[in-house]
Amino acid sequence: MSDQTLKGILLAFAAFAAYAWSDASVKLIEGQISPIESAFFGAMFGLVALPLIRKRNDRWVDIVKTTNRPLWIIRFFSAGIGAVGSVTAFTHLSMAEAFALIFLLPSFVTIMSVVFLKEQVGIRRWSAVIIGFLGVLIILRPGFRELGVGHLGAIVAGFGGALSIVIFRAMGPSEKNVSLYGAGVLGCLAISGVAMIPTFVMPGGEQWLLLAGYGLLGALGNVLVMYAAQYAPAAMIGPTQYSQMLWAILFGYLIFGDRIDGWMLIGIALIVGSGLLTLIREKQRKVPLPASIAATDQNVAVGITPEDGH
Repeated sequence: MSDQTLKGILLAFAAFAAYAWSDASVKLIEGQISPIESAFFGAMFGLVALPLIRKRNDRWVDIVKTTNRPLWIIRFFSAGIGAVGSVTAFTHLSMAEAFALIFLLPSFVTIMSVVFLKEQVGIRRWSAVIIGFLGVLIILRPGFRELGVGHLGAIVAGFGGALSIVIFRAMGPSEKNVSLYGAGVLGCLAISGVAMIPTFVMPGGEQWLLLAGYGLLGALGNVLVMYAAQYAPAAMIGPTQYSQMLWAILFGYLIFGDRIDGWMLIGIALIVGSGLLTLIREKQRKVPLPASIAATDQNVAVGITPEDGH
């Protein structure tokens, strides 16, 4: 492995640590303000990444310019709804459980790629999908435990992130990073901004700090993923996203007092294994991968590609 590739992988690990700290920040709000409002302010703070994601030849108007308006609009809405789902999941579930369900995302991508992109998917990728859903059933144990809004939020977040990745594949490399990022952040601001009006509560001092942590750390994660993609191929960066699960278990134990039982550990292992199987198979088949596949917040670094000339 070259020094450049190693540098890219280390930057990716740092990026996913930032994402995990971001999610821990929003969980610490403990539902004192609505998840919709948290998503709005997270996106607002996430705007600080725009100047860093903008490439040398990009204009500010490129944030809303696109090569495919219908797909840009779908990304706009899916990012907004996915962000609210993600915050809802982290508010109501343990971090490990929220991440595990959101990590169904690669399975959703496989299904959508067949339906919308007419991709040929073989037995190995379908096996990975089945393993992933089996892991979810083990975690949720329907009929044996109560399912709540947090579980629905996590599934919605995973689905929204998967939609973003399928859009990245459909648009191809011609779409600018700043446009993909802009669609996500603006969609989140618009959708959550309107939805939060009926229940709006002005955040207090500590809540502002946590909201800033949520948005700014998410933005930092995006920028780090972008730099990671300059040094290492997406197929090498992809697996590092699962390091978030280690952070989730650590934070859950040290900060939130979460306990993970044996069944949940088995479910987590199956879902992570399913995602890694999908990534390995897609690398072999040379399926275009965005640098980040972990769409756990409004700042998903979908389709972030290296600067030209690097």
